[in-house]
Amino acid sequence: MAEAIAPLPLCASDALLERGLAHVFDLREYGRPARGFVLRIDGQPVAYLNQCAHVPAEMDWQPGHFLDDEGRWILCSIHGAAYEPASGVCVGGPCRGRRLKAIRVEERDGQVYWYPSDTLTPACP
Repeated sequence: MAEAIAPLPLCASDALLERGLAHVFDLREYGRPARGFVLRIDGQPVAYLNQCAHVPAEMDWQPGHFLDDEGRWILCSIHGAAYEPASGVCVGGPCRGRRLKAIRVEERDGQVYWYPSDTLTPACP
């Protein structure tokens, strides 16, 4: 059984505006470099691996820009897949019905933290 890794600080709570820019962070997925992102949706932080469910490519068209102009959908800048932000489910595009890989996050004491897992680990040991 893998040893539990303590939650790691990502950003200050006030850095995440409702349906605003995401905080993007480096991590490792199965030991390979990857990126995650966290957004504030309906008052809560939600985080996902920055990888489209259609083709494993990063989705932001500029750093931190994941949402459409109205802030309604997470969009893949490459193939146009649209994801429901609170659940990560693809609602339109080539991967309809699939979902983004969620990253466990928690907000407390004015800080957002993420919980590494067996497959998603810190970029630096």
